Amino acid sequence: MKNFILYSSPLKENAQSATLLLFRVAFAILLILHGWQKIQSYSVLSSVFPDPVGLGPQLSLTLAIGAEFFAGLFVIAGFLTRLALIPMIFTMGVAFFVTHAADAFQVKELAFVYMVAFVILFITGPGKFSVDNVIFKPSSQK
Repeated sequence: MKNFILYSSPLKENAQSATLLLFRVAFAILLILHGWQKIQSYSVLSSVFPDPVGLGPQLSLTLAIGAEFFAGLFVIAGFLTRLALIPMIFTMGVAFFVTHAADAFQVKELAFVYMVAFVILFITGPGKFSVDNVIFKPSSQK
């Protein structure tokens, strides 16, 4: 433990995958909660939801729900993870760079944090503890 704290030795493969699992699940659950709020308030939000890319408020809301709630479920399972992360990254990018562009950083920082977390997951992949690993593991590692 002393070496872990004082030196930056790399984690073993299982520890690294467990860390990715925790990171993946925690951030996906947090974003799913945002999507769930939108689902519960759909009838109210569908006419007033921001339309930053010109698709109309109802379609923009539906796409945001898909990215936050449904893609979040895929990320938790680690199923088609990188594919599921694309709409999540896009949605947070639009929230940060377009919807809240004129707002103070404190207003848009949550979208930025989510976006960075999902970009990191996109780069690293879901890790060993994922459906993707079971399905797409190279045959040399099976």
